[in-house]
Amino acid sequence: MTRRELIKYLGTTGLVLSLPIPISSFTKYNIMTDNKSFDAIIIGGSYAGLSAAMALGRSLRNVLIIDAGDPCNKQTPHSHNFITQDGINPKQISELAKEQVLKYNTVKFLNDFAISGKKNSSGFTIKTKSRKEVSSQKLIFATGVKDIMPSIKGFSDCWGISIVHCPYCHGYEIREKKTAIYADIPKAMHLAPLVKNLTDDLTLIIPNKSDLKQEEIQKLKKHNIAVVDTQITEIEHQKGSLKNIVFSDGKKLPFEALYAAIPFKQHSSIPEKLGCKLTEHGHIEIDLFQKTTIDSVYACGDNSGMMRSVANAVYSGNITGAMVNAELAKEQF
Repeated sequence: MTRRELIKYLGTTGLVLSLPIPISSFTKYNIMTDNKSFDAIIIGGSYAGLSAAMALGRSLRNVLIIDAGDPCNKQTPHSHNFITQDGINPKQISELAKEQVLKYNTVKFLNDFAISGKKNSSGFTIKTKSRKEVSSQKLIFATGVKDIMPSIKGFSDCWGISIVHCPYCHGYEIREKKTAIYADIPKAMHLAPLVKNLTDDLTLIIPNKSDLKQEEIQKLKKHNIAVVDTQITEIEHQKGSLKNIVFSDGKKLPFEALYAAIPFKQHSSIPEKLGCKLTEHGHIEIDLFQKTTIDSVYACGDNSGMMRSVANAVYSGNITGAMVNAELAKEQF
């Protein structure tokens, strides 16, 4: 079928063509059309959301995934530390996952952005940016987090490439390189032994060097770890590959890799508006079964855990899907 023939056919069925999905995707995915009510709505269609959807789809649950296609790792060239997928581009992993998940006929996908949610007598109602309104008995938030980039020239261009957050996700690839850690003291001291195991050329860049404890100073000296407390003003790079770090005093030091512990915020404000409690670190609070503090609302992936990795997102999503299905089955039995 040609593109023109497909468009003509879709026009006769009443399908909306304004969704930002390639035409080829209509032949591959279960695009939501008339359904308005579901067993579960999953907001966020990356690794955690798709994993939850697979568990629910295999249990014959009517599921809607709402996702706008803006993952936090969109700039990262390779995903690591995920068995069977080591070294694969993150987008390739999610595209394959989406293709596999949407083979289950009860799982539908909506390329859209959820903007609000409210509790009602039968569950929840979600409104989207394109003015759609859908409802479900259960809600799963797999919305991830949004990193807050510092106002340092060149920093965001290198994020996920040569400026990274996790030694487990990226450390092997940047092993034995001239490396720095950019973080406050607690986070820097947490990362230091992990990164030191991967490189002998390590520098800490911290804003409050004078607050280091004597025992911390001794540990750093013992392992020949330098400490810089001057503000970073620029990251010099070549297509995301770090070359130099420029400081406010005019000094320029060559580095090949930088670990950075930067703040984040929830990618979606809906959980908090529904009453979901956040932890002191800003994650959605969940119990061992991925339940939030609001009944029938679940969370999985980066929005509710400190371990930010594809493997952990898939795991937590799988557990969430199973728990939601179990709760639905118990209620219906």
